[in-house]
Amino acid sequence: MKNILIIHTGGTISMLEDKETGEVNTTDIHPLSAVGDQLGDYASIDEELIFGLPSPQITPVHMLELAKKINAFIPNYDGIVVTHGTDTLEETAYFLDIVLETDKPVIVTGAMRSSNEIGSDALYNLISSIRVAIDDDAEGQGVLVVMNDEIHAAKNVTKTSTSNVATFQSPQFGPIGLITKDSILFHRRIRTRQVQPVQHISKNVFLLKAFAGMDEQLLQAIQQAKPDGLVIEGLGQGNLPKDTIKPIQQLIEDNIPVILVSRCYQGVVQPTYGYDGGGKQLKQLGVIFARGLSGPKARIRLLIALEKTTNYNNLKELFETL
Repeated sequence: MKNILIIHTGGTISMLEDKETGEVNTTDIHPLSAVGDQLGDYASIDEELIFGLPSPQITPVHMLELAKKINAFIPNYDGIVVTHGTDTLEETAYFLDIVLETDKPVIVTGAMRSSNEIGSDALYNLISSIRVAIDDDAEGQGVLVVMNDEIHAAKNVTKTSTSNVATFQSPQFGPIGLITKDSILFHRRIRTRQVQPVQHISKNVFLLKAFAGMDEQLLQAIQQAKPDGLVIEGLGQGNLPKDTIKPIQQLIEDNIPVILVSRCYQGVVQPTYGYDGGGKQLKQLGVIFARGLSGPKARIRLLIALEKTTNYNNLKELFETL
């Protein structure tokens, strides 16, 4: 029987619903701590509670602390399951996927309905995650997200619905595996991972979404804040309103890397259009095009990368070969 460590960080999976008010909130005792007997049917289980935070309160500093805990524990286990709130689960999973060097399974899971709500997915997702963590085919796949009978790669998965239990999807790519009553079925493997272990998270990176009629005001305000980097969710294939060009040029001249992704959830950015604000002009200015990342994940990638280098060419190579 394999040895699995469950690390709890908080979130809905650790909360209970007040039956009088309907409010879902934190509790003094983790509601899944009483189901150890059921989990023991699958593996030898140990548990650690390191945070008790709703996921909107999770920061990259917490993510790094979690990564360090995993690095400390994992030599003694065959795999690790992390329970986490769903709002920022995809960011934590991707952070871990970048900084952890282990080939052992690391699974991140959560719940859309707390343990005492009707139709709760909390215990089921936890059991599913343990089943994936003990499966030999989960090794070497990087950090995986397990929710609602599906296995997703941390790089691709995102929360798509505010409340549906099937909220976690990988647009354009789909899950890499499925969970049935008696099997764990991987139908593809992660081809490459770009791992960058870090010991500190000290940089300040902003994330900005483009919109119709956007002008220079927000970008000028960001410039005044003197960030270490900026990620912009651009329009379509990677375009911006023309009034944003001058402040973007100034940011680049100030050695602030500007990373461009699309606000579309499918496709990649590319320098196709040559008009003012088009992708070709942005590329010529020195904007770095990130292939296949969402805005929040490009921000996580840049936060980590800047701990290693501020060299433009190094950052450009990193993001353009994702």
